[in-house]
Amino acid sequence: MKVKASPGASSWIVAGVRHELLTRALPALRHDMAAPLSVMRMSLLLLRHRVAAGDESASEEPLEAISQQVDALAEGVRSLRDWELAASDDGVTRSALVQRCTSLMRAAFELHGIGLHVDDALVAGTPDEPRFPEGAALRYMVLGALGYLHDTTERLAAVRIEADGPEGLRFVATRGDAVSADPMPIAGALRAPRKLAIDAVALQALADGLGHAVTVERDTVRLALRSG
Repeated sequence: MKVKASPGASSWIVAGVRHELLTRALPALRHDMAAPLSVMRMSLLLLRHRVAAGDESASEEPLEAISQQVDALAEGVRSLRDWELAASDDGVTRSALVQRCTSLMRAAFELHGIGLHVDDALVAGTPDEPRFPEGAALRYMVLGALGYLHDTTERLAAVRIEADGPEGLRFVATRGDAVSADPMPIAGALRAPRKLAIDAVALQALADGLGHAVTVERDTVRLALRSG
C-alpha cells in the first residue's frame, strides 16, 4: 500500500533539519558544560587534601572556585532552553548571534583546516544595535547557512560572515586548492558519520518553516534576520 505524504510532512522535514543542526552543535555544548565539572572536581580534591592536612583555614579559595563553576554549569543548563522554538525570548543582536554560532562551530571547522572569519563590524557590535525576535530560530538559520556552505562547497577553505544591509547576514565561501581525502570531514567533528548533508532543499525548507528569507547563490548565502 502506497502512503501519501501528509500535509504536515514539511513540518517533519524542518524538524529533521533542526535536529541535524543541533546534533552538530552538541560537541561544543557538551564541552561548555563539562569544563565547569572538571574545575569543580579539581577544587574538591584540593579541598579534601587541605582538610585532611588540618588546614581548614585555607578552604575558602577552593569553595569560591566551586561556587563559580556551579554558577557556570547552571548557566549552561539554562542555555539549553535557547534551542526551544516555543520558548519566549527577548531576541538577539546580530553581533551576539554571530558570536554564539561561530563559537559553536569554530573548533570543528578549524580542526579540518576550514577558516571561520567574522567581519570586524560584527565582532565589535554597537551600543544601539537592534535586537531581532525569535533568537532560537535565527540560531538555527545561521547554523544552517554554515552547514550548507560546508556540505556543498568543494575544496572549501574558509567561510566569511559579513553584514548584509542593516538587517541581514551574508555568508561567503572561499575555495582552496587542496581536496580533502574525506568527502564529508564535518561528519567526524560535528555529528555521527551519516549522509545527512544540508543541501539547498534542506536549507530552503528550514527557512520556509522558520519564516526567514534566504537567498542561495553559488558560494554565497544571504539571510534576512527579520522574519516575514
